[in-house]
Amino acid sequence: MRLKYSAATFRRVSAAAEFGRVAVLLGGSSAEREISLLTGAAVLAALRRRGVDAHGFDPAERELAELRNGGFARCWIALHGPGGEDGTVQGALEFLGVPYTGSGVTGSAIGMDKLRTKRLVGASAVPTPDFVVLRESADLELALARLGLPMIIKPASQGSSVGMTRVEQAGELPAAWRAATQLEPVAFAEPWITGGEYTVAILQGAALPSIRIETPRTFYDYEAKYFRNDTRYFCPAGLAPLAEEELRELALTAFETCGAEGWGRADFMMDQGGQPLLLEINTVPGMTDHSLVPMAARTAGIDFDELSWRVLETSLVRTPC
Repeated sequence: MRLKYSAATFRRVSAAAEFGRVAVLLGGSSAEREISLLTGAAVLAALRRRGVDAHGFDPAERELAELRNGGFARCWIALHGPGGEDGTVQGALEFLGVPYTGSGVTGSAIGMDKLRTKRLVGASAVPTPDFVVLRESADLELALARLGLPMIIKPASQGSSVGMTRVEQAGELPAAWRAATQLEPVAFAEPWITGGEYTVAILQGAALPSIRIETPRTFYDYEAKYFRNDTRYFCPAGLAPLAEEELRELALTAFETCGAEGWGRADFMMDQGGQPLLLEINTVPGMTDHSLVPMAARTAGIDFDELSWRVLETSLVRTPC
C-alpha cells in the first residue's frame, strides 16, 4: 500500500509532555453537536489515560481566544458538521497561531462540500455517482428524467447523513428537497445505488483495512450510524485482495485530491458491477463506540487510546518552528 506522505512527515511522540496543554474541541453548534460531545468525551478520556494534559473546550460556550489565553499548545478537533469540520474553526486557529489535528482550511472546506468533492475527484478518475443539483423546483423534473427512481436527496454540506431522504415515488421529491434545504440552500440528487457500502479510514497517510456496512434500515442514516445495535460491520470487508487494494487506492487519491490530510475517512458504494463509487470524504470522523475509524484501527492493531494519540500527532505538522 502506497503512502501519501513519507514516514518523516509525521513526527512520532514518545512522551505526553511533548504535546503540552491540549484542548479537545467538542460540542459546537451544528446539527451534529450530540455526536461531537460523544466523540470529544471519548477522545478526552483516551488522551488522559495516556498522560496527556487534555481539557474539554466547547466553542459554543467559550470564545476561541481563550485557547491562547489559557496556555493551550494545540487542539484535537472533535467538532462535527458546519463550523467545526468545514474550515471555519481551522481558519480561526490559524489566525490564533494554535496548531490543530487533521486537515487544514482548504481540505476541510472541500471535504465538507459533497458537490465540490464529487467534481474534484471526478477530474482525478475517482468514480462517483451521477448527480443533479437542486436549486429550484424545475430541477426536480430534471433529476427524475436523468436519474430515475429510486434516488436519494442530500444537502450539500452536512455530515452524519443529516437531511438525507430516499425517494421512491415522484410525489415524494418536493418534501425531500424541502427537508434538505431547511438545513442549507443547496441540495442535490443521486441515483440509489444498490450495491454494498464500504468505508476506508486514513491515518497519517496510510489507508487502514476497509469496512463493509450492513443495516436493516433504508440506508446507513444517523440512527444506524450512532444508536442502532443491529447495524453490522465487517472488517476486513471480505473483498478479494485486488479489490481491497483498489478501494484503498481510490480512498487515498480522493483524500489527496481534496487537499485533506492527517486522518479521516472515504465512503463508497459498490454498483452492481462491483465498481466502487465515492460518496464523500470525512475529515473529522466520529470517534464513538459505534464509529468506523476505531474499528478499522483495531483491525490494524491500533487500540482507541493509541489512535487518539496518533491523531494528536498530526497537529505537530503545524507546530511553528
